[in-house]
Amino acid sequence: MEYIERKKALLVLKDGTVFYGKSIGIEGTAFGEICFNTGMTGYQEIFTDPSYFGQIMLATTAHIGNYGVNNNEVDSDGIKIAGLVCKNFSFNHSRVDSNSDLLTYLKEANLVAISDVDTRALTAHIRDNGAMNAIISTDGKSVSELKELLNNVPSMDGLELSSKVSTKEAYTFGNSSASFKVAAIDFGIKTNILRCFDERDCFVKVFPYNVSFAELEAFEADGYFLSNGPGDPKALASLGVLDTVNKVIDSGKPVFGICLGHQLIGLSQGVSTFKMFSGHRGVNHPIMNKETGRGEITSQNHGFAIEKAALDRHPNLELTHVHLNDGTVAGMKMIDREVFSVQYHPESSPGPHDSRYLFDEFVQSMIKKKGA
Repeated sequence: MEYIERKKALLVLKDGTVFYGKSIGIEGTAFGEICFNTGMTGYQEIFTDPSYFGQIMLATTAHIGNYGVNNNEVDSDGIKIAGLVCKNFSFNHSRVDSNSDLLTYLKEANLVAISDVDTRALTAHIRDNGAMNAIISTDGKSVSELKELLNNVPSMDGLELSSKVSTKEAYTFGNSSASFKVAAIDFGIKTNILRCFDERDCFVKVFPYNVSFAELEAFEADGYFLSNGPGDPKALASLGVLDTVNKVIDSGKPVFGICLGHQLIGLSQGVSTFKMFSGHRGVNHPIMNKETGRGEITSQNHGFAIEKAALDRHPNLELTHVHLNDGTVAGMKMIDREVFSVQYHPESSPGPHDSRYLFDEFVQSMIKKKGA
């Protein structure tokens, strides 16, 4: 292994707190809202999840990079996180089917990453004080310089980011002769979602976040999918996206939404969203399915959520899933239509497969509609 100079690195939080660490060998400065993910594996899927766009990722697991990277374990066209903070960075890796070491992968993306940080103390600080903007630097900037730069970083509250990660042109995924056609609106869609549809005999056409309903309708889909994505859902509402969501719902065809798509369904029906104190990010979040009475362990990544009180008051929406840690809304459905959504990632990339039945339920709703 080539010699890597481990320069001093700094992390400065919006509240003025400073943490010290070391550079992994990529010089620069990165900023964004800092968030932590409690997953012990799946770092490559996390780094390439478009829902993390604009965020500095704090890994709570002790080791990052120990199994390298694999070209088949990406969930978009590249790394989407703004920066990385970890405890121990593994420059050596051990895995039979790895294509590269993590350092090379991060260097190709010019992603600033720092290690040797007291991640337990940092995570505890975020839990106690809430998610906030942060800046990390490995290029010798002083604390005072970083604090000045941090003053110009916009808050995630009110920030629209889907336009930064959504596809620019529509594209297709899967077998064009499949039994079902799904029109997916890309607010930051993950590749494994498309794989899950393909495995269920669905041909998917993925459209940009600002697609018109006329273009969606021309595809003659059997159902509509509203994807995950980054940023504040209310910011998308101001761009006219809710008009398209309402038309999709009014089409009478089955609709399935996850994460940001779930929040947009709520907003389209007059149910508000709010920014969470520190968010849910990890692969072991417990959910209760209120319809079956069964628990699920789920993969989650969100910093906004549906207002439960507003959902409970709505005459045509029903709570279907609840987060067992804090009682927040984890899923809902419309009473008079084949429309349902969840606030987590059933494609499980990374994470357990407890919730993949939701894709099957969506397929069943398309079968039911086609047979009506």
